[in-house]
Amino acid sequence: MAWDWDKLQQQKQGKPGAPPPQIDAVLEKIKEMKGRFPGSWIIIALIILVILAFTCIYTVGVNEVGVVQRFGKYIRTAQPGLNFKLPKGIEKVTKVNVKLTFKEEFGATTYAPTRRSRYVSPASSQDESLMLTGDLNVVVVPWIVQYKIQDPNHYLFKIKDVIGTLRDLSESSMRLVVGDSSVDEVIKNRVEIATQAKDLLQKELNAAESGIRVENILMQETNVPEPVQPSFNQVNQAIQEKETMIFKANEAYYKVIPAAKGNAAKTIKTAEGYALDRVNRAKGDASRFTSIYEEYYKSKDVTRRRLYLEALQDILPKIGNKYIIDANQKNLLPLLNLGKAEGVIK
Repeated sequence: MAWDWDKLQQQKQGKPGAPPPQIDAVLEKIKEMKGRFPGSWIIIALIILVILAFTCIYTVGVNEVGVVQRFGKYIRTAQPGLNFKLPKGIEKVTKVNVKLTFKEEFGATTYAPTRRSRYVSPASSQDESLMLTGDLNVVVVPWIVQYKIQDPNHYLFKIKDVIGTLRDLSESSMRLVVGDSSVDEVIKNRVEIATQAKDLLQKELNAAESGIRVENILMQETNVPEPVQPSFNQVNQAIQEKETMIFKANEAYYKVIPAAKGNAAKTIKTAEGYALDRVNRAKGDASRFTSIYEEYYKSKDVTRRRLYLEALQDILPKIGNKYIIDANQKNLLPLLNLGKAEGVIK
């Protein structure tokens, strides 16, 4: 049964009173087409199967996981390999690389190419790296945050702008650590500053359920802003000269003071030895005098004679020439040349 094309054209033109085509007429037309093309249904079925195969079968890479959503809601996480899902429009798969290390740079004009590379103007780059230290000095602190995606579900759905949140939290963490340190500590102890900032940043990211694990924070060369660089160099030079003078003074101190202390200790020891010697000698003399006195008291004549003889024995060898003359001799005859003769005794 052929369609009434005149009526159909009237319906297309919007003519009033034109009745719609009947359902049995449409079915009859389809049957006629089936008779003319017997393999058309097979082709249509194959096309549908191919479409289903392309939309239901997917592969996840070795370094990736697949986050499956059903009507926009998170359902499961697919592991690497061949996986299946419902057709397109029902379930959607987002592949996330969990092995690749991403990075975000702070204090530079451009960022290295990543999945979310971007360009930042020099003004904003300088603003994020310009910080105030704990001793009220301004420094330029460039750094790099290296991170991996630890939880794809949180990474994709918990935060609207996860990279922006990462950058904001990283900047606040670094400013907090730098604000608690002096300018010398920030310039010299960059590893310690980076470690503290990493721990603080990871704590904040975990609290925000970002799904990011911070691998490392690399601090670049830290310096003061260019307008104050000459003054800062002068201050450093003055500090170095001060340290040099202190070192020289300490060197002179350790040369003179220990020697003086040694001489003082030597003099004290010598005096103590001399005092000990004199005391011991005095004690010995007193003891000897006491013992002699005790013997003298026992036999005065004998002791007096012995002391006299011992004294002469000690004195006479030291006199030299000795002339002994009788005490009763009234006149001394010039029998001897007393001035020239030696060893003559009468």
